[in-house]
Amino acid sequence: MRPNIFRHLINLWPPFLFNSIRVRSIAPDWSEARVALRLRPWNRNYVGTQFGGNLFAMTDPFWMMLAMHRLGREYIVWDKAGAIDFIAPGREDVHAVFSMPDHAVAAMRAEAAGGGKVLRWFEADITTAGGELVARVRKQLYVRLKPARRRSGDLQD
Repeated sequence: MRPNIFRHLINLWPPFLFNSIRVRSIAPDWSEARVALRLRPWNRNYVGTQFGGNLFAMTDPFWMMLAMHRLGREYIVWDKAGAIDFIAPGREDVHAVFSMPDHAVAAMRAEAAGGGKVLRWFEADITTAGGELVARVRKQLYVRLKPARRRSGDLQD
């Protein structure tokens, strides 16, 4: 799927649509995604700031999706773990940038070449338009080269 089509579709996905999470852009080569979370009356927490669950939700699929598209169909890619550190209250709209650089893709391919699993952490900051750090999110990806029978088109286990 082309990144621009994916961006339009994920922006209609109910968990994003109803929580004011918007994918602003996805690089043509799937190396980067930019996401925004607008502060609305229906997505504020008890004290009127960004709801922590939405801060984490806005980061959920991106490293996995970027890795899947950058690595190709020969690889299994899953989210393995995640963590969020809340730094400051989000009193306005916030943004995050997710990057899957060439060197990270090459390293995952090299580590997975022997058939073993690869566990790799990625990190992104959630910030205001003015650059104030609101939260830092870490996600761990599980990557493995698919078995030869699956790469050849046989989808039976």
